[in-house]
Amino acid sequence: MGIKEIRVGVSSCGLAAGARVVLDKLKLKASVPVNESGCIGHCYVEPLIEVVTDTGSLFYGSVTDSDADIENILSLNSEKQITLNGRRTSRITDKIGKFVPGDIDAFIELGGFKALDLAAKMERSAIIEEVKLSELKGRGGGGFPTGLKWSFFAAHDGKKILVCNADEGDPGAFMDRSLMESLPCQLIEGMLIAAYATKAETIFIYCRAEYPLAIKNLQTAIKKINEKKLNIVNGQQIDISIKEGAGAFVCGEETALIHSLEGKRGMPRFRPPFPTDKGYDDYPTMINNVETFANIPFIIEYGADEYKSVGTPGGRGTKLFAIAGDVPRPGLIEVPMGITLKEIIYDIGGAEEGSVKAVQTGGPSGGCIPEGYFDTPVDYDSLRKLGAIMGSGGLIVIGKQRCMVETSRYFLDFTHRESCGKCTFCRVGTKRMFDVLTSITKGTGTLHDLEFLKNMGKKVQDGSLCGLGKTAPNPVLSSLRYFEDEFIEHVSHNRCRTLECSSLVDIVTDHEKCTSCGRCVKTCPAGCISDSFVADNSICTRCNSCIEVCRDNAISRAFKGEGFYSNSGEEVKNDNQ
Repeated sequence: MGIKEIRVGVSSCGLAAGARVVLDKLKLKASVPVNESGCIGHCYVEPLIEVVTDTGSLFYGSVTDSDADIENILSLNSEKQITLNGRRTSRITDKIGKFVPGDIDAFIELGGFKALDLAAKMERSAIIEEVKLSELKGRGGGGFPTGLKWSFFAAHDGKKILVCNADEGDPGAFMDRSLMESLPCQLIEGMLIAAYATKAETIFIYCRAEYPLAIKNLQTAIKKINEKKLNIVNGQQIDISIKEGAGAFVCGEETALIHSLEGKRGMPRFRPPFPTDKGYDDYPTMINNVETFANIPFIIEYGADEYKSVGTPGGRGTKLFAIAGDVPRPGLIEVPMGITLKEIIYDIGGAEEGSVKAVQTGGPSGGCIPEGYFDTPVDYDSLRKLGAIMGSGGLIVIGKQRCMVETSRYFLDFTHRESCGKCTFCRVGTKRMFDVLTSITKGTGTLHDLEFLKNMGKKVQDGSLCGLGKTAPNPVLSSLRYFEDEFIEHVSHNRCRTLECSSLVDIVTDHEKCTSCGRCVKTCPAGCISDSFVADNSICTRCNSCIEVCRDNAISRAFKGEGFYSNSGEEVKNDNQ
């Protein structure tokens, strides 16, 4: 079995894990081509190496640039050889990992731009009709029918602006980043088809500046597309440029994005007029997100019926998800709409049955769905019924060791700080909810606070102008809906069952296990551990440093006031701290 090619994933996840030094070492040692490739989604085993042989591909995970690892790869030894579980279907991510992202010729050899050629031979109205028939919904979170939006936009004459929303701001989400880094040509192909179908001659890609590799790969793709004149479709020249955003979460909302494009502060405005009627510089403007555009080549090449053969009436086609949180196999997946949360979390993510408390879909503005509903099919309608949203595709797995009060506070901390401040309910209401949640985690909350959170959450949803405010209370309201008992324990008994809320726990020592090694004393940044290796909880910051360095597992968190054990086995209450 001979080696034909070696591929090293050098997207952001791979580079962060050290893929660049592995790539350089393999290029020095190998006698076969060693090429860069995109991320195929298995972020948990980066750096990931694919060895293409005469009989198929072998994969090596968590590789270093050590001589031993390099030799194992080149000699095809089984050391660090891994079997990848099925994580994606062969739809929009099918070409990822098979070529260098910036190599347009290799992309064309794999079938790239075939859909653009087909579109150029179709009537513009027929392209829009095909997208309508596919029932593709916008993948940015709103779920608006894509073909319908295209038809509104196409109805206008004169100068029109097409915008790709690449302002992926959800913590833990990286679907759009992965597509831009690994398949920039496919994204642009989808945009060119959309521009031709709707007679738009200007395209902006609005991408956050925190994605430097995505921007670099897009710039390379745009340059080569222009050189090959692929941006000229049936005589219509389409200009493509990139606008780097400053990272404001609210600029993912389309009217705030337009203001940012115009050089103004990114703040939403009232609609109507809708952007397809009056947007950038008052010209008709259509905005779709990265994943939406990436679906278009498949629809045009294979047809709407084939596209709809996967999915459910509530969501056609496939969906990209970024799995993160308390799960052994985080990463990027492409799955059919209608797959259950259970399949994603346990079969793909690798979590053990019973280890997961909830999953949050839809990013920081999504809802927390408890384990009892994991048989729910994933589509727009089913998730909405549970008080959650599809969002752009972020999926955070919450383990049994997590506190749902603290989880709610964590996500609201993000959304209240990202509010642009235009709406009183969003600006003030989310801050008040955050303050109340903070007091509950500190043990100073009351039962009245729970009613306040419910009432204020509803008012923020109803009174906010844009999607940020309307969805910001979702993590709190869904957690109160499904995990109210945890909130009641905090306010009625000053107890956090998971020992996560630092104000409600003590750091305690089990002296039967303690060997007096002193590592905790040397490590404690607050100097609160005595010579008898007992923490003074009145000054302890609960940073967990002592717990992390204790080799005897003698130090732990405990319910406040519940004490520790002495060497004699006698329980001693924690009143000396």
